[in-house]
Amino acid sequence: MIAPLLLVASLFVAPTSLAATITVAADGSGNYTTIQAAISAATTGTIITVKPGTYQGQVQIPASKSGITIQGSTGTSGDIVITGNKPQSTAGTAGSATVYNLAANTTIKGLTMQNTYGEGSQALALYAAGDRQTYRNVQMKGYQDTFLSWGGTGSSQIRQYVYKSYIEGAVDFIYGNGAVVIDSTTIKSLDRNSTNNGYITAAATNASNAYGILITRSTLQGPSATQTVALGRCWHAGGAADAIGQVLVRESTLGGHIRQAGAWQDMSGFSWKTCRFNEYANTGSGASTGTSDRPQMSASTAANYTSQKYLAGSDGWNPVVS
Repeated sequence: MIAPLLLVASLFVAPTSLAATITVAADGSGNYTTIQAAISAATTGTIITVKPGTYQGQVQIPASKSGITIQGSTGTSGDIVITGNKPQSTAGTAGSATVYNLAANTTIKGLTMQNTYGEGSQALALYAAGDRQTYRNVQMKGYQDTFLSWGGTGSSQIRQYVYKSYIEGAVDFIYGNGAVVIDSTTIKSLDRNSTNNGYITAAATNASNAYGILITRSTLQGPSATQTVALGRCWHAGGAADAIGQVLVRESTLGGHIRQAGAWQDMSGFSWKTCRFNEYANTGSGASTGTSDRPQMSASTAANYTSQKYLAGSDGWNPVVS
């Protein structure tokens, strides 16, 4: 009977390999009072649960902290707010980001990331710089350049999936060269009290990459005046000729703030027609059935431009919720 007992005893060792859990609470009732301290203590697989409160200053997730989860404790994203107000003009792009996530295989859910700087400079809420990142039930709030997906120059590409979330801004507020899927999300364009109330996307997709930014099953809204917001413009980052942005808005509800003429805009001397901009099967007062300014993707082509296709890469990653 000794050998079976030893076997049973060995089976009970397994729980030590379960993911570690860390609690953050601003009031001192958790393991740490700051999210950054919790990240420093985390290892691959750690789940960081954040209690309600407002957490000031930049949160940085280094590339060495892959596979961690940061989640709000209540499931209500507005209860947990990570906030900053640094502009790119003084802090640099990465320095302005309230959350700067360089780690692969991370999940952030149930909280708000915001940059309150406002008009006058780029000021990021989220700088996503790692592959296979998932954001669920989050709010991203900013003004100019709210959410950046950037994997560096060249053709290598990172991927992010945003699901059932909220993103707001006014100028190029969803931008970069990553493969990004924004699914079942509310996208709000802020009012600049102008005949030009800004641009939702600014893609800099490398010419060798088929997929850039996909907005799907989402709602585009805003208090802006009718036909004053562009779906996007073509960002040739650093003047790079091979930054041939790709954006598809499909099966989404578009408010009347979206331009009919000029829905896609030129940028820095580059015509939007040098980029790959399309729509497919959208509805709402801002939707179009197709004009020279609003190119529509065919159903046969759209079959190859699904969320799964955007995110699969070479490893078949599929975080998409049906």
